[in-house]
Amino acid sequence: MLEGFTDALVSVNKEAAVVILAALPISELRGAIPLGLAMGFSPPKTYLLAFCGNLLPVIPLLFLLQPISEKLRHIWIFEKFFNWLFERTRRKASLVERFEILGLILFVAIPLPVTGAWTGCVAATLFKIRFRYAFIAIVLGVAIAGVVVTALSLAGKHLIFAAQS
Repeated sequence: MLEGFTDALVSVNKEAAVVILAALPISELRGAIPLGLAMGFSPPKTYLLAFCGNLLPVIPLLFLLQPISEKLRHIWIFEKFFNWLFERTRRKASLVERFEILGLILFVAIPLPVTGAWTGCVAATLFKIRFRYAFIAIVLGVAIAGVVVTALSLAGKHLIFAAQS
């Protein structure tokens, strides 16, 4: 299913595919950077496209997550969803709870499942970190995660080509 989605994105515009994949939850940089490198983009171009794409949802999420979740909680299915989302984030974001802004940077920077800009926005909202601090922390975390994912992707690509030779 994901392969069909990325094929559809790539058929529109390769650069847009990287930006859109980076902006989506779950894939974020972890999916966008390997895609950009696989399409033949240079590492700096791939990094820049994925970095910008990953930051696209951050400002709207930081401003709108709390008010929208409060309004939608009056509907039982949304109440169930937001309770699940916030509880899951609370369990995974002990770094943020303990170290606040530094913890948020690290939480976003570690490129593992259930970490990243989207979950960082949820954690910032949950732990009531002020917008400017949350935004700066998430930008720094995304920048670090981009470097890590790019380095790991290039190392993996190098190992694959070395094994084929």
